[in-house]
Amino acid sequence: MLLRRATCLSLLISIALATTARAGTVGREQDIVDLKLGQRVLVDDGTCPAGQVKEVRGAKMTDQGVSRTSACVPRFGPKSK
Repeated sequence: MLLRRATCLSLLISIALATTARAGTVGREQDIVDLKLGQRVLVDDGTCPAGQVKEVRGAKMTDQGVSRTSACVPRFGPKSK
């Protein structure tokens, strides 16, 4: 019984982590609703040069919430040999 609960819990945690990993890239900066301090989100909106993507970061806490900074970073595609 305990092994079954542990397996079920592991499955739920895996699903939650997979869902979070897929949410790392958005199409517009306005789609980022709740940016946390230190969080990084890639925005693929075409504002950066070819081969780069915009990275929006939760930079520091202010009275209004988390302030954002953005910069163009290299786009990493699938690994190839």
